[in-house]
Amino acid sequence: MSLTHSHNRSFTDSHVRLEEGGWARETTIRELPTSKELAGVNMRLGPGVYRELHWHSESEWAYIIAGTARISVLDLEGGCYIDDLKEGDLWYFPTGFPHGIQGTGDEGVEFLLIFDDGNFSEDSTFLLTDYLAKTPKSVLAKNFRVDQRIFDSLSEKEKYIFQGTMPGSLEDDRKAVIPSKTRFTHRMLDQKPTKFPGGEVRITDTKNFPVSKTTAAAHVTIMPGGMREMHWHPNADEWSFFLKGHARVTIFAAAGRARTFNYVAGDVGIVPQNHAHYVENIGDEPVEMLEMFRAPYFEDFSTEQWLAQTPATTVAEHLNLTGFNKEKFLKSLSKDKTAVKPPLRKNKSMSDMNKALEELL
Repeated sequence: MSLTHSHNRSFTDSHVRLEEGGWARETTIRELPTSKELAGVNMRLGPGVYRELHWHSESEWAYIIAGTARISVLDLEGGCYIDDLKEGDLWYFPTGFPHGIQGTGDEGVEFLLIFDDGNFSEDSTFLLTDYLAKTPKSVLAKNFRVDQRIFDSLSEKEKYIFQGTMPGSLEDDRKAVIPSKTRFTHRMLDQKPTKFPGGEVRITDTKNFPVSKTTAAAHVTIMPGGMREMHWHPNADEWSFFLKGHARVTIFAAAGRARTFNYVAGDVGIVPQNHAHYVENIGDEPVEMLEMFRAPYFEDFSTEQWLAQTPATTVAEHLNLTGFNKEKFLKSLSKDKTAVKPPLRKNKSMSDMNKALEELL
């Protein structure tokens, strides 16, 4: 993939579809041409507001940015899975699985949806109300075995996002259905993070969320001055979403080509498969970001680990290192990944040390 195209975009630049009690905006290959493998939708639902019952040709992976929601999904065995979710929780619905989402609590919910096709469009969703509106009432009566006059109140067009009644207890809803044996949700932020000197990482893929067969993800926190280490991903493009902070990403594309992009909360970034890159926190607060991949597993190669596991002479001769510099660099390499690096300690200059000495005297 060429670096001549943009690899960043803000959701604020996307068209907002406003509906009763909520809104949606998308970033797909049409808005961001490098977004070939995945597409994203940022959506908000007020308290009691539905994203109407529907299904997709693509799988749907979601992360709750703020608030709470109730979701439901039907599996192939006829079991229904219902759950209440909060900030940092995920859901995953395989292609074709019918489902619904409703905002709950005092503030409703905002979430990020990820679909495993960059060409995805919200306008191509299969909606229950649109489906029934396009079906003759005589057919509906025959299918549901009721008088067709029952369907006189059906909407003539899709409802998409609309105000509903706040749901009752989760326990009551679950008692009313045949329960699914599959877990379609995951508590990502409740995972124990892998901690590093410069931040922490949580990885969710089919190893700990088995149903999510087409989307793997990492939640990364980078402390001020820290850096998501130099690395690349061998199995998929990276689709990044920045939740907090101010970041700078540099991508290396071979043949002497590299580009740097700045990101703030609400921005989307694309890093092509196998393109080396790093993420710097250039702000005063932690950077929180999601790394998402159209793949069953999270995979990356660490530049430092690669060099640490390569014969020392080979590394030194590639980098033109000799003497003290050779010894110092090779000793600094770690055979373990340090996914998030801390700020580099600055060596005090002679003038700084003389000034400190004068203050002591």
